[in-house]
Formats: sequence, structure tokens, C-alpha cells
Amino acid sequence: MSVSSLLRCTIRLERTHVATHLVQQRALSGADAVNALRPFYFAVHPDFFGQYPREREVNENSLKRLNGYLENLQKPGSGSVQPMKLIFYVRDTKDSSDVPPDLLTSGFRSVSFTLHTNDVLSTVMNVLKSCSLPMEHMKGLKASAEASKHSAEAGVPFYRPIKWDKSYYTFTGFRDPEQELQQAKRVEPTLNLWLRNNEPEATKRHSASLPRREELHRLKNELGHKFDLADIRWQRSWGVAHRCCQLQSLSRLSQQNPEALINLQGHTVVFADQSGMNASGHVMLGTMDVHHQWTKLFEQLPSYRSLQQQTEWLKERISLLLGGTQVVHMERLGPVQPIAEHYTTLNTFHKSLLSQRLCLHPRSLQGLTMMLENDRSSPSLHEMGHFIIPTHCDPPKLQAFFQSHAPKARQHTHRRKQLEAEEEAVMKLCLHSLSLRSLSKEPSVSSSQMILCCKRLVEQRSPLMQGLHICVSHFYSLMQDGDLCVPWDWKS
Repeated sequence: MSVSSLLRCTIRLERTHVATHLVQQRALSGADAVNALRPFYFAVHPDFFGQYPREREVNENSLKRLNGYLENLQKPGSGSVQPMKLIFYVRDTKDSSDVPPDLLTSGFRSVSFTLHTNDVLSTVMNVLKSCSLPMEHMKGLKASAEASKHSAEAGVPFYRPIKWDKSYYTFTGFRDPEQELQQAKRVEPTLNLWLRNNEPEATKRHSASLPRREELHRLKNELGHKFDLADIRWQRSWGVAHRCCQLQSLSRLSQQNPEALINLQGHTVVFADQSGMNASGHVMLGTMDVHHQWTKLFEQLPSYRSLQQQTEWLKERISLLLGGTQVVHMERLGPVQPIAEHYTTLNTFHKSLLSQRLCLHPRSLQGLTMMLENDRSSPSLHEMGHFIIPTHCDPPKLQAFFQSHAPKARQHTHRRKQLEAEEEAVMKLCLHSLSLRSLSKEPSVSSSQMILCCKRLVEQRSPLMQGLHICVSHFYSLMQDGDLCVPWDWKS
């Protein structure tokens, strides 16, 4: 189940009141878990963070990981799961009953916690408790879930969700989830109207940010040249001032202890949530870490490089066993995966392939790609053309899947390359036709969506966009440095 599927399921369940007898005489199922987590979803739902792109992105990625954790617990025969650290931005809704949720500004807090529970019920309670959310509706669930283990033969009683009348919320004072969701998804303004209201402020903020932008450009070039870095990137959509501070911190360290940064030569540096090396071999510098922790990471880089070489060897061996299919890892399609976790995944999958030799021609699947996922139970084909394969997969079934889906995978791959080429061309056209300073998109915006958006922008040719930094997203937002986010399906 994808994040969008999880959220759709949540929206359907938002109409149901979570009573204390939510689960009786049966264990907590996946649907029950979603229902029990209702207060949590309303506190972290990305739809409520439209004006805060960074927090929205963090919550989307954390929801993906939480969903995978819960799915893993529900798999038949699943044993212990690996601990998982999650970060959420939680809306403060306790004292804001009279304020529409879409009007709340900066009313959220950052919460970090680690999941290490081995059952769904304990995980749900851990999430609610960690976020300091109401748990009254969970009373009695633990006893009911434990009792269900001894009464499975008695059968499962018929369960019907309750849809409460509007008068219930008026009488009790509880907030109507259906009404709250409608307020969050209010009607958006037209693009021209929104630009007229925000273009002057965007221009003002951009002018104010010019000294910081120049400093950012200088620091990036200086550090990249001094230590022969392949690139410097950022995991999040941080503002220019925030990025400058991160580069200044790295620059100070290079002046105080230049020997420490020698091991960085040739690497791509990514300022991220946590320090380490990711599956792509990029060096991640945790923005909350101090110089001592960065220095310790630099000292460990030779060991990380050795581990990266072993992962590349495993990819080559897997490709030989799977007819030339290449194992890839796309950071933009999911949360950051550490190199050690990536190696473990590859090693486990490689051993499973060696247990039963496959009868695939060495080049029968040449040009195709695949991703490995620990939280998946069955293989699938992504619309972008790559296979998504579970780490624990039966080799004969995997061979049959590859052979039956290879033609469609090649079609999808060919289509993806066509869309990417068209996207690149139409973005250049849009950039020059509208005289934009820059044009980018969020990773969640597909190529087809970007193409449609750019074509419509060129057709409309709004003079208000001249000289602006535009990022195509799923919502409107004016960033602190004057950049403008516009939804790809903006209304004319």
C-alpha cells in the first residue's frame, strides 16, 4: 500500500468516530490501526502543511516509513523488526477549536521517536504516546486484543463503522473530521489572482536575499574547489540563510582542522537529517550534529568506501544472475537509506538467489532496472519502468515474474525516457519564454504533470512571472527567500 493509498484509507475512516469499543473480541488489524491512529493522522496529515514545504516533506517521508513498519508487522510469520527512528511535525490542535486548521500558522512542534515494538497495538500506542496525543479511545483495546488470541475459534463478530450525525459534534464539542478535512482542502485561487497578491512580496524577499544567495554561491564553489568535491546538495528544501549557515559551519571546520576533510575528496556532500553515507555513496552531514561528530564521520570514510565497493560487487553479481537487470536505488522515491542497510538488503537478496539457480539468458533482461524493498511481500512493476522486488522472494516465482513483465517494463522505460526528454525541452521553453530566474519541481511531481503545467504556463504567458524563481509543487506557497511554489494543476 502506497502513502496515497494509506491517506485515502485514512480519509474514508475519518468519518468514523473511534469509540472505546473499536476492536472487540479480535486482534488489532491494519484497518483498525489506521482508525485508532486517527488523532495522529489529523495532527501530521501533509494536507495541513501546505504553507510549510519542508515540514510537509518530512511528514510524507515519515508516513511512508511508518506505513511500511505497520505492514511488516502484519505479514504472516513476521519476526522481530528493525528499530526505526521517525521524525514528525505535529500540529497543535488542543486549543484551536475555533480556528480553521488551514489558518493555523506555525502551530506545530517537532517530535522524534524510535519504534521498536513487535505488534501493531503496541506500535499504535507508542506513536500516540510519543506525540502526546489523546489515548482515551485506546482503553480496553490491549485487553481485547490479548483476549482475541484465545477466542479465535469463536468467530469474528460483524463490525460496522459508525457514521455520526452532525448533531453529535455540536452536542459533544468534538471536532467534525469531515468538516475539518473540507476546510483543509478549500478552493484554491486562480494563478493570476494568486500572483497578483504575492508577486510584490516575492520580489521584495528576493531582493533582500541576494547577498545571501551570492554568499551561498561563493561558499559552495570555494569548498568544492578546495576539497575537490563532486557536488554539494541538500536533502530538504531549506532556505538560503539556512544553507549558508551549514556551509559556513563546514568552512570553519575546514579552517580549524583541514586534515579532517581530506577524506572527502571526490565525494558528493549532502546536508541531511543524520550523518553517515547513503546508498548512493554520498556523504551525509547531519545538520543537527556538531563538528566532533562530522570529524568522526570523516575518519570513518575509508571503511564506508570499502562497504560501498562491496555493495557494487553485489550489484554486479545480482545482475549476472538476473539476465542483466541492474539494481538501482532512487533516493527521490523514498526515504534515505544508509549504505550499511543497503548492503544488508543486497546481501540477503543475493543469498536467496544463490539458493536456487535461475534459468535466465545472461542478456535477456539487459537495460531493465529494479529496486529492492524490505517492506514488500510481492514483486510489482512501477509505471516508470523499474521492477520493485521484495528482499525475501521465491527465485522461481521471481523468474516467472520477470519473464512475463519484461515486455511491459521495456515499454514503460521507453515511455519514461520520452517523457523526461520532453520535460527537459518544455522546461527550457518555459524558462526562456516567461523570463524566469529559475524553474524547478518537487520530486513528487511526475514528468507528465510537469509537462502539462509548463505548456499551460507558456500558453498563458503571465507577465507577473517575469524574473521569479518558480517551483512546481502541489500547492501555493511564498518562500522566505522569494521563491514561489505553484501547484502543477493550477486553475486559470
